[in-house]
Amino acid sequence: MANKGRRYNSQKKKLNIKKVIAVIFVFIVIIMAINGVRKLFGGGNKIQEKTVPNRYFSVYTDNKWGVINSKGEIIIKPEYDETIIIPNNSKDLFVCTYDVNYENSTYKTKVINSKNEEVVTGYDTITALENYDNENNLWYEDDVLLVSKDNKYGLVDFKGKELLKCEYEEITTLKGVKNSILTEKDGKLGLTDNIGSIIIENEYKKIEPISDKYENGYIVTDSNNKMGIINRDKSIAVEIKYEDIKQIYADGKYVVKESKKWQIIDNEKNIYLKDKFDDVVSINGDKVIVKNNDKFGVIDLNGETKISVKYQDMSYLFEDKYIFEQNGKYGVINLEGEELIKPIYESLIYRADAGFLEGTMPSEVDSEFIDNTLEVRLKGILSDINITDGYMKVRVDSEYKYYNFKFEEKTNRELLKTNTIFLDKKDGKYGYVDQNGIVVVDYIYDDATEQNEYGYASVKKNGLWGSIDYRGKEVITQIYQLENNPVIEFIGKWHIGEDLNLNYYTDK
Repeated sequence: MANKGRRYNSQKKKLNIKKVIAVIFVFIVIIMAINGVRKLFGGGNKIQEKTVPNRYFSVYTDNKWGVINSKGEIIIKPEYDETIIIPNNSKDLFVCTYDVNYENSTYKTKVINSKNEEVVTGYDTITALENYDNENNLWYEDDVLLVSKDNKYGLVDFKGKELLKCEYEEITTLKGVKNSILTEKDGKLGLTDNIGSIIIENEYKKIEPISDKYENGYIVTDSNNKMGIINRDKSIAVEIKYEDIKQIYADGKYVVKESKKWQIIDNEKNIYLKDKFDDVVSINGDKVIVKNNDKFGVIDLNGETKISVKYQDMSYLFEDKYIFEQNGKYGVINLEGEELIKPIYESLIYRADAGFLEGTMPSEVDSEFIDNTLEVRLKGILSDINITDGYMKVRVDSEYKYYNFKFEEKTNRELLKTNTIFLDKKDGKYGYVDQNGIVVVDYIYDDATEQNEYGYASVKKNGLWGSIDYRGKEVITQIYQLENNPVIEFIGKWHIGEDLNLNYYTDK
């Protein structure tokens, strides 16, 4: 006889839905509570990894020079007496000077990579080609090196491939213009590019840029002191017959002197304003800023006066607007002669890449920032401007604030997309927060900087500087004064040196 209440195998237990839902709900609550506790104790403040570009920098320590990478690791041991030149800090190539004899000014050079292997051999000397911009900042021509053999000069690329044979008396750069290298042979000047292609044969007494863009061509002077313009493609833009040519380029229009008279010509050989000016500042469309009797104004190519030639200085702004100087102060005027901004500024510059004016008033520290409608939008001290990412950092009422070029205030977390931690200020002290605004470095510093592209931030306490990494972890305690440094920046324990042109780091 079967036991009473026995279940057969074919029968299934019935689920109690209410109990199942209750259990799931309790489980969810427990998980949320655990996550909350983690966040409370910092478990939720996980800093994302920082992607760092691989770069190389000269480093100076114990009176010797070496190379570090963008992680602060030593790549070339500091053992050289002279600065190591790095022509392109994204490329594994370093120009080293050694066996220096300061008494007779002799030395040797070599080019090595991060494995300490010589990359270029077979020459008496090897060096980078220096160039300077209009503000005299040093830079190097990319992917080309100057070499010499038997007191003659040539060019090689970064792999040692010969671009120009060592048959020139001198090779230099055309100042302020990229990819334009002057050569001298038999006392005559020529021009080549960074891959050794001849642009201008060695036939001229002088070669100058017409602008800072090589695409606009070059002014040449022959042995008879006649001048013309040669294009980048070797074609003649202006016949070599003029007494003088201004370094002004304006869409195929040029300012030349012939028979002791200035004039403007174009590519169709049309002549404008012959003997109508003493000097030309710029040509913008058919409008020309001219100088006569030490006064400036605007006329068109037909000779009609647009702005009276009576001002101390003048420069083109945009559209029909010009910056002018009167009684030592600057303002803005249009072609109708209307003073759109009265001459009240001690200086007034147009930041064309950002699309705004910056004016300074006499005896005032703050600048006024003026948009393209000529409205003052902001007052403060410009600390940094980033054209690539479209923002600026301005000190306003003792606080640093971020703005886009529409003068909309933004947070550093909105703008600094690649940063992992962000500078923050509280009660007069600096700390760092993550992308969510959670504090990751307490407010203990007297001064500090944002994280740089290599993941390091500079922090100051008790008058001394040190650094932290992209997680907010201290790398080097505050031991450096850096009072004479124009820029405060660290890579690991190394801080940038006083001479920014050398672009070196040191631990001294």
